[in-house]
Amino acid sequence: MTMILGRTEATEPSSATAPGTTKTAPTRAEVEELVRANLALVGHLVREVLNRVPAHVNRDDLTSAGMYALTLSAKSFNPNLGVPFARFAAIRIRGALTDELRTMDWASRAVRGKARELNTVRTDLTQSIGREPTRTEIAGAMGMSMTELASLESDVHRAGLVSLQALPSEDGAAAVPSTDDHPEEMLIKREQIGYLHDAVVELPVKLRLVVEQYFFGQRRMADIAAELGVTESRVSQLRSEALVLLRAAMNNADHPTDPAVAGRGRAAAARQAYTAAVAGRSNLSARLSATTLLGESRPPEARYPIAI
Repeated sequence: MTMILGRTEATEPSSATAPGTTKTAPTRAEVEELVRANLALVGHLVREVLNRVPAHVNRDDLTSAGMYALTLSAKSFNPNLGVPFARFAAIRIRGALTDELRTMDWASRAVRGKARELNTVRTDLTQSIGREPTRTEIAGAMGMSMTELASLESDVHRAGLVSLQALPSEDGAAAVPSTDDHPEEMLIKREQIGYLHDAVVELPVKLRLVVEQYFFGQRRMADIAAELGVTESRVSQLRSEALVLLRAAMNNADHPTDPAVAGRGRAAAARQAYTAAVAGRSNLSARLSATTLLGESRPPEARYPIAI
């Protein structure tokens, strides 16, 4: 027996064989026994992750991913390896939670990496020169031009500003800007929210259904999977594909991509066609009509007509 998380762990099934002997596939009863005995492990690892991530990260999503990994671990566990099941499962659960967090991230890993580098450079310069560094000094320390620095700062700001993961309900209240914002800033944020609405509407049917049901309808992936007749893994994949397209559309809003450098192949062509459709779906007035003067979302029937 091994002490795990302050309790006595005895998770190996009674049918465990001695090292060196052949282990057959675990029975359904053995799998259920391992899963039931280690449910608390998932909860512990999820809490551990939640302590290190933003508050808008959904606990249920992480728990679902952790439970799925726990079940897969139970099905593939071989006691002949001499490793306690809890240790074996913990590695796979942590990996599943990391993958889930990556699918939730609105910004790309490259943007997040550059953001960390930017913060490090700013901190180092502040300590070395004894004052807040200028943007010119920061750009020089990072080996980039002022234009490249401005583009990076815009990417980081936009990723934190309109994160689909932070929308807890259909009205997107968490993304509504503060009433203390200046009129120009409020106008920009309202246009971004309207552009995001257009981007969701232009998604392919299945991707749009997953986004609307999961983010705005607050439905579990298991329920969406049952409705579509697919597995939870497929729903997670569809959600990731939708986020890639939405991110491309939002990036294209600020930095339109030249078709000549957009890439080749069927996927690049489809992404380019999608971003073009989003860009042409409505004008500024229609995008602003998605929100009130204070940035509060309007119901669809209260908005101005937009091109369909």
